[in-house]
Amino acid sequence: MASFKLSYCIGNSSNISCLEIEKQALLSFKKSLEDPANLLSSWKAKVNCCKWKGVICSNLTGHVLGLHNGHGFLQGKINPSLINLKYLRYLDLSQNDFAETIPSFIGSFKSLEYLDLSHSGFYGIIPHNLGNLSNLRTLILEDTERCVVDSLEWLTGLSKLEHLNMNGVNLSKAANWEQFQGPIPAISNTTKLQLIDLSRNNINSTIPDWFYVCQDLDYISLSLNYQIHGSISKSIANLTSLKTLDLSTNDLSGKIPREISNLCKLQTLDLSENKFVGEISDSFGNMSDCFLGTLSSLNLRENQLSGHLTNQFGEFKSLLSLELSRNSLSGVIPDNIGNLSSLEYLFLGNNQLIGNIPESVGQLFNISRLVIEDNKLEGSLQLESWNLGSGTQIPSWLETQNVGELDLSSTGISGNVPSWLWEISFLGLSHNQLRGKIPDISSPNVLYLRSNQFSGSLPRVEDTVTELDLSNNRFSRGISHFLCNTTRMIYTMEILDLEGNQLTGELPDCWMKWPSLKMLNLGNNMLSGNIPNSIGLLVDLLSLNLYNNKFSGQIPLSMQKCTQLFKIDFSGNDFDGNMPTWMVTNLGDLTILILRSNKLSGEIASDICHLKSLQILDISDNMVSGIIPRCVNNFTAMRLKRSLVDRYGMRKLEYTDYSGVFLESASLVTKGRQLLYDTILPLVTNIDLSQNNLSGDIPKELTSLVELRSLNVSGNHLTGLIPDNIGNMKQLESLDFSRNSLFGEIPSSFASMSSLNYLNLSYNNLTGRIPESTQLRGFNDSSFIGNNLCGPQLKISCSIDGNPRAPTHKEDQDQEDDKSEIEWFYVFLFSGYAVDFQLS
Repeated sequence: MASFKLSYCIGNSSNISCLEIEKQALLSFKKSLEDPANLLSSWKAKVNCCKWKGVICSNLTGHVLGLHNGHGFLQGKINPSLINLKYLRYLDLSQNDFAETIPSFIGSFKSLEYLDLSHSGFYGIIPHNLGNLSNLRTLILEDTERCVVDSLEWLTGLSKLEHLNMNGVNLSKAANWEQFQGPIPAISNTTKLQLIDLSRNNINSTIPDWFYVCQDLDYISLSLNYQIHGSISKSIANLTSLKTLDLSTNDLSGKIPREISNLCKLQTLDLSENKFVGEISDSFGNMSDCFLGTLSSLNLRENQLSGHLTNQFGEFKSLLSLELSRNSLSGVIPDNIGNLSSLEYLFLGNNQLIGNIPESVGQLFNISRLVIEDNKLEGSLQLESWNLGSGTQIPSWLETQNVGELDLSSTGISGNVPSWLWEISFLGLSHNQLRGKIPDISSPNVLYLRSNQFSGSLPRVEDTVTELDLSNNRFSRGISHFLCNTTRMIYTMEILDLEGNQLTGELPDCWMKWPSLKMLNLGNNMLSGNIPNSIGLLVDLLSLNLYNNKFSGQIPLSMQKCTQLFKIDFSGNDFDGNMPTWMVTNLGDLTILILRSNKLSGEIASDICHLKSLQILDISDNMVSGIIPRCVNNFTAMRLKRSLVDRYGMRKLEYTDYSGVFLESASLVTKGRQLLYDTILPLVTNIDLSQNNLSGDIPKELTSLVELRSLNVSGNHLTGLIPDNIGNMKQLESLDFSRNSLFGEIPSSFASMSSLNYLNLSYNNLTGRIPESTQLRGFNDSSFIGNNLCGPQLKISCSIDGNPRAPTHKEDQDQEDDKSEIEWFYVFLFSGYAVDFQLS
């Protein structure tokens, strides 16, 4: 928190009494509040208010100059009687719980120099008249996320501002969540400004030029705004007092100016998750000695930087963390990297580095986390350069390094895992060729062993483990001993991924022992039987994946208690019974619902339209009947524009802070094939109702889902016309209406669907001319056969009235031959598709 000093003598030891009008104002303030912590117990009418706790008076005049009522857990509303504190200079109401908007009368405190309203439960529009506080030096609105700033122009009135913290404030327009479009406004007379924190907002702006003239600035954070764009000016060199510069998770581009590496007081530099380009040596190839001596954290992760690391990267004197992963860096790792004696975190993964890992890495005695995955190092890891003997290929020197966290994922290591490695708190060994059995786990808090060759029974775990990923290995047998034979309740486990093994048997009724689970994945195994009712005790569960097993029976009603679920994937099982209505009435946050390839029946209840967050709905290949609900236009998530920015705002798609180690994924059938989506999952919108017994027409309301990317209702009994305004669905990439009984003409609006790259209208009763457009001309006859259509795609000419022209005798014979071949083609296509589905 910023410091505050009154410029003349104050205190509570004076015999000066406070003014009666100010005392009564404070008593009215107290009366309107609830005070469960008794913060205001000293505020008594018969006591001089200058003696009250949290009240600061002038020893000269008795006027109340300051109120320090932060961290008091006060509740209720602020009485406007405070307006009578005409000389108030310091107001701290932080860490309370006021159920109201920020009172506009606060903007009337003309003498106010310090204002802290952070973490206090305020909501609504931040009043513009805060800009009237012309003497304000410190403004802290941190984590008032329920407050909304609909304009930043009022900041221009704060000419004496030195500290500004709006971290976590919602800088969007209140009613409709449209992102703030204006630039960060100019603030005059900013030479005294020392702190700017506008992180975790939705600012859409460049970095304003006035930033670069604030020579007293020592802290700038604009992180997690996603849309701050443009470049960093070379004028950054003016900020000679700067200690922290955090511009991470935005849309900045261009080259990083070399001037940054000459800032002598800079301690923390975070430019990660932007679009910076250029050779890294151009920006950090000639760093000043003072920069090398002062910097403690350098984060350039997830940009588009290229080129070689210079030897200067081994010359930092105080560096604790170096993050360069997810760029396009090439060349070798500098030999002197081991000279970074203070280094605790080293991230070089996902680049194009080559050659041997220097032996000097073994000299990093303070290293806590080392990530070098996914490079082009010779032999994946040149382990021979570390003088390893026969046996294990995991570097033996690590045993002596007191490593707390280690990630050797995707490094090509093989063999057995030495026993000492199981003592590390974070252990990542995914995507290697490691084998053998895993002992019972009692030490690692986070363990990622995905995609190796581990076998045998699942290990038992203790209640220290928070994340366990054993997916895509060769574990076999049942899971009762794993789930039920624990010595105590596993309150810590949040992520459990056992997907892609050879596990068999039924699920035991022991889920009450795992109450903290948020993500459970048992997909792609050979588990069978009914789902036990105790699964409903996982009330914190966000994602439940049971796909591609042999589960049967009905989906248990007890699951309606799992109200936090946003993803359910039960595809590829033998679940039966009606479509569960409770699933759509109780699970309001459901975003991904995949029930593909089961034996479900009944109708799609109109209640499903309450799922406004739904972006993926797949109930294909079941026995569902009835009509498609008309209310599908209520699927809000399929109407609003989406972007990859959503990945950072959706905690549900990324569960861990470890560089995105665990991302949610979904396997969908679209564009005629099965595809796996993970990193771009926030962009995916899909409705698949194919291979059921649906009847009625295609509701025109579907066409309002203008951000839908894939729609498949093939293999049903749908009738009627294709909606005329289907061309409104301009984001559709895949559309399949085949094998129904649709009739009428193909709407001309198809011509405007410029994103469409997969189309199947075959085997309906459609008539007339195929609309003319460059997009539709790109589809061959398989998209249109089995109708009464004409057009160049079918090599059938249209008559003047738009109907197919009668063919000649030779054309008749050719078409008959083609038809025979096409019928056999579809026999093989459908059987091949089923095989592909089973194997994918």
